[in-house]
Amino acid sequence: MPATMRYAVIMAGGSGTRLWPASRRARPKQFLALGAPESLLAATVRRVRAAAPGVMIVTAADQAAAAAVEAPGATVVAEPSARNTAAALGLAATHLVARDPDAVMGAFPADQHVGDEAAFGAVIERAFAAAERGDVIVTIGVTPTRAETGYGWLELGPPRDELGAGVAQVARFVEKPDAARATQMFAAGGYLWNGGMFFVRARRLLAELERHLPVTAAGLREVEAALASGDTVAADAAAARVYPGFPAISIDHGVMEKAHDVVAIPGSFGWSDVGSWAAVAELLARDAAGNTRQGDAVVVDGRDNLTVTDAGVIAVVGVSGVAVVRAGDAVLVLPAERAQDVRAAVDALTAAGLSRYL
Repeated sequence: MPATMRYAVIMAGGSGTRLWPASRRARPKQFLALGAPESLLAATVRRVRAAAPGVMIVTAADQAAAAAVEAPGATVVAEPSARNTAAALGLAATHLVARDPDAVMGAFPADQHVGDEAAFGAVIERAFAAAERGDVIVTIGVTPTRAETGYGWLELGPPRDELGAGVAQVARFVEKPDAARATQMFAAGGYLWNGGMFFVRARRLLAELERHLPVTAAGLREVEAALASGDTVAADAAAARVYPGFPAISIDHGVMEKAHDVVAIPGSFGWSDVGSWAAVAELLARDAAGNTRQGDAVVVDGRDNLTVTDAGVIAVVGVSGVAVVRAGDAVLVLPAERAQDVRAAVDALTAAGLSRYL
């Protein structure tokens, strides 16, 4: 792929346990088509290409072949083990600097939904432009529509008009709040949801790793040295050697919360992190009783149910507010209000010696 100044780096190595049983180790969330004809990963690649013709996907080694199928023409970088997003983006930045020392990277999760793609494209164009204009880290903050407890938030500081209209300093990152705190922030204004998208010069990201995650940075220098010699086999071997020693930490906790000159651009584009079956239900059409379905299903005398099946049919009679998901050899049933608790089922299966179903 010809060198370009802009690259979209798509983080596609997650396991997506909150969407079990559809999301499994062998076929995690980013490879699923949820309320759309294409997978979440394929949709992400398609959306970002207009702003950044160079696309790089960072994924687990055992998912690399599947990622290449979903994203023809993209560069696929395989991580030797899962060490969270700080390591993943550091590895991507190392590869980018080797091919283009001035590369500007935009980092995108592979498993998000965007309802208004035109608005999204306009926002990421502004984010890339701001990262090119100043030596800053840019994040896209999603304009909140409710007092959400399932997302991290950003508190905004003073405006940074020299970087573009609407750009503001990030005063701090806020962990997922409880209901009272979320309600307070939503009412107060001046806060955005953290969409997990970052735009920065690749060499600046590596410098931040040097400051805040020196063990990771030292290991990546070994990969960088192999890439500088043009030996990709040696680079892969170096990554396999150093990766087990990296701290398993997110880019948010490891870098962004500590870095200086982090700014945010607000966006409103029908965003969802598709982080639970309740979030999937929001993507599907509702019938007159509020029921949503993907696949064949009937609901009799019930309201506000979600049914998802990849084979056969689901019939629900006389109950309301439940999610019923059939995928392969497993079935999940839970109250829709407890959609965030799927991980408890995953943990219970592990404890029961039934990990083969994960």
